Amino acid sequence: MPKGQIRKAISGFYYVYSDGVTYQTRGRGNFRVKDMTPLVGDIVEFESGNLDEGVLLAVDERKNELVRPPISNIDVGVIVMSAIEPEFSTYLLDRFLVYLEGQHIDAVIYITKTDLLNETDHQKIMAFQEDYQALGYTIVFSDFPEYRSVDALLEVIGSSSAVFMGQSGVGKSSLLNHILPELDIETGEISMALGRGRHTTRHVELIPVKDALIADTPGFSNVVVEEIDEADLPDLFPEFLRNRDDCRFSGCLHLNEPNCRIKQMVETGEIKQYRYDHYLQFLEEIQNRKPKYHKNKK
Repeated sequence: MPKGQIRKAISGFYYVYSDGVTYQTRGRGNFRVKDMTPLVGDIVEFESGNLDEGVLLAVDERKNELVRPPISNIDVGVIVMSAIEPEFSTYLLDRFLVYLEGQHIDAVIYITKTDLLNETDHQKIMAFQEDYQALGYTIVFSDFPEYRSVDALLEVIGSSSAVFMGQSGVGKSSLLNHILPELDIETGEISMALGRGRHTTRHVELIPVKDALIADTPGFSNVVVEEIDEADLPDLFPEFLRNRDDCRFSGCLHLNEPNCRIKQMVETGEIKQYRYDHYLQFLEEIQNRKPKYHKNKK
């Protein structure tokens, strides 16, 4: 049976791209029995006598799965942050980075509105750029209003599939409109990522742009870190992961344990204090989450 990738899903139809051809398909009835919904991005096995009446037979295991937008097997998450209006926030940036690390998605940081900065604020942004590049993250600066940096961003994405994310007002929709002019997404739609507003009925689609596949949605404006397991959180900070074996205890949470290499590196400045502070905030959120109760099945 042929295999392909779901590039679009709408009204119960799944549009599968395989060997340069797109097939309209429906899911098998046993998908509902298994409580399984195919997602855009899924690699699927299907059969089709023609282009309009195919049937999905099986879905390959996913390497990741997002809720907003409902999509799978994403390679790159583009975190759109503004340099000003709203003010650049390392706390919010780190929330997105931790989320992407947990989903095994490479992060690219795209910073908008750099032309509005005064010299002092510009130097601060440059310092943050050094910090995050030292952690292994790629940063691309916008050049509003011409977007001369969009080609650089697409070059970084390469042949990967990508979603965009970032808080409201940072320019996600404007950026996507420039990359995909046919979308005509209304800008300033504050509630778009929260599941409210006129765009909530939009389908999700992966659209080829140069060598990349771009999800045609501005994605989400915030992420929930409480869903991360406490034991996994330290490894979602690259600078912690690199040095974890130097801690005295395996499974060190870098709180009050003796001979914690991470805390030593914070004290010497080898790890940035603000990154460690954000780690502590995320850890507290996780530790204070409400337990989920499940009814016993009789």
